[in-house]
Amino acid sequence: MILSNVRMALTGQTVSIRIKDGKIAQVLPGHFHDQTDELNLSFDNAIIFPGLINSHDHLDFNLFPPLAGRTFQNYTEWGVYIHLKYKGDIDNVLKVPEKLRIQWGIYKNLLCGVTTVVNHGKKIKVSNDLISVFQDCQSIHSVHFEKRWRFALNNPLKKNLPAVIHCGEGIDDLALNEIDRLIQSNLLKRSIVAVHGVAMNEEQAKQFKALVWCPESNYFLLGKTAPVDRLKKHVPILFGTDSTLTSDWNIWNHIRNAKQTDMLSDQELYDSLTTNPANTWGLNAGGITEGMDADLVLSKADSFFATDPQNILLVMHKGQINLFDATLLPKLKTINTNEYSKISIGGSSKYVKGNLPELIFKVKQFYPDASFPVV
Repeated sequence: MILSNVRMALTGQTVSIRIKDGKIAQVLPGHFHDQTDELNLSFDNAIIFPGLINSHDHLDFNLFPPLAGRTFQNYTEWGVYIHLKYKGDIDNVLKVPEKLRIQWGIYKNLLCGVTTVVNHGKKIKVSNDLISVFQDCQSIHSVHFEKRWRFALNNPLKKNLPAVIHCGEGIDDLALNEIDRLIQSNLLKRSIVAVHGVAMNEEQAKQFKALVWCPESNYFLLGKTAPVDRLKKHVPILFGTDSTLTSDWNIWNHIRNAKQTDMLSDQELYDSLTTNPANTWGLNAGGITEGMDADLVLSKADSFFATDPQNILLVMHKGQINLFDATLLPKLKTINTNEYSKISIGGSSKYVKGNLPELIFKVKQFYPDASFPVV
């Protein structure tokens, strides 16, 4: 397959990309005109970028509406508050079988052009290959909500895996001090990826393998986010959405809000969704380079930062097209539409792999008030 006459999202360079055996086989300059037996998808006005890497989500928590009502000093205060104020709402969502909740969490990411998501929590079984669910790490919830966190952190059987933990999610001394407790308790000198780090300072940042920045979630809960403009000098910054408990389902709204903070340059923000997480998690993805996995997204938006689910033309995961715009159907002559379901998102028709309408129907049998951005 060849994706011809597409513009690189940040540089504007026109290229054609040959895909073979799930990898990027060639990146050629300009418009590909040579005769070939391969499927050649030619575009008039499309940008291309690597499939996004969402470095923090809880896939089974994406049927929740955002729960807060006010801002908090730290995550422990929020946790107690929502279980008192929103117990009924929480119970209603948890009636949905976990398998269905996870499937929707995967679709939520796919619809936005995410091709790899890092799931935080217990390891889950994934029954499809719509996107990559990265779990080759040790998830520890937090210092205050996981009783045996020190044992988990210093488990010698896990020392070669990166430990991923919510850390410094607050604006008070409790949040600041827990970062020091975590650093001091790391007796095996594990590689730790911190999530949130709102209270983190520059000296603390030096002790971590990476920091996952979730600005949308932070502003929603705390009214403040991590000072990544200062921390980026000391630790790689990765981008995460968290779940819909604390944020919008659409990662592109997160990205635009992050851009408005001016804490990262456009290139740095782009890198936090591509090369930085690929390097941190050891992925053969995050770039458009020969030999890399063909995790690619095409958009008809004017720019990377103007992208939204409705203007995504195609999402490819390891060379397989798992989502495409209905306007491409005449060009995709060999595709078996029986493997896809037709949906509408933001007024734009898409074909998505699997039976998404059936999943939505099943969810609503357990939770009739469930809200979805697709019809």
